[in-house]
Amino acid sequence: MKRCSARWAKPAPLNRQGFEGVASVGLIVHQGRPEAAAAARELSDWLTASGHHVRMPPEEASALGLESGTDRTGFVDGLEVVVTLGGDGSILRAVELVGEAGVPILGVNFGRMGYLTEVAPEEARSAINRVLVGEHLIEERMLLVVEYSPDPDGASTPRRCVALNEAVLERPAATNALRLAVSINGETFTTYAADGLIVATPTGSTAYALSARGPIIEPAHRALLLTPVSPHMLFDRSMVVAADSTLQLEVRDDRGALLSVDGRRIAHLREHDVVACTASPHPARLVTFGSRRFHQVLKAKFGLNDR
Repeated sequence: MKRCSARWAKPAPLNRQGFEGVASVGLIVHQGRPEAAAAARELSDWLTASGHHVRMPPEEASALGLESGTDRTGFVDGLEVVVTLGGDGSILRAVELVGEAGVPILGVNFGRMGYLTEVAPEEARSAINRVLVGEHLIEERMLLVVEYSPDPDGASTPRRCVALNEAVLERPAATNALRLAVSINGETFTTYAADGLIVATPTGSTAYALSARGPIIEPAHRALLLTPVSPHMLFDRSMVVAADSTLQLEVRDDRGALLSVDGRRIAHLREHDVVACTASPHPARLVTFGSRRFHQVLKAKFGLNDR
């Protein structure tokens, strides 16, 4: 078989036996889109009839009317590719499950924006075929590691999440500005008064950070982007810091703050709780066929015309 190649790194071939061998394929399905569920059933039947193994998390299996799914550990072990059917949110869910395990993720677009999804629904079978014989590229995207302690005394083991887009600390109610003290590599930087703070990856620079007027960073880069949301202070600029930095955000408000990771509400933190953000050493691996370029995707999504 042909080796797959990568834009930013050289991965191993996906399936050494080619399409005639047995592959383990994971399916992640947007449960609110009936057309995505129907396509997932068809792909599952087709892959199974072709001799491959299909895995789904319990939520996806239930949405498709199947008896059972596979727990997180069983889902990841030995998995060779994950196919998402939905929008960019389905990619984010796949990253949550398999991102740091290095499992390639192929996005089939049933959404609207489609920054991350690679192929249209009618191309799904041919795209999976190409992946299973190694005729694809891998684009590596930096992941963000987010750690926090739910115990105000710090006695419990810090909890850990990974994000492809961002972590957000925001005020729990529409009242006064939230105060968040920021340290960089253990050195105090400043205390922000704002509706919230976003720590984003380059991929996430076109997500929430963009709506807060942060800069757009090409996703091939490795960096951390710190962007205030509606700051109530003179310093209102985003900052780009090195990927090997550690950003610590301490809640300095007796009302606490809400922590979200890639759009998922994670915790209601108390005053003096700290969230630490840094780059993961393990990138997410997105399948591409060389047909999409970041600048062209950006141009299309924003309706930019040649002048």
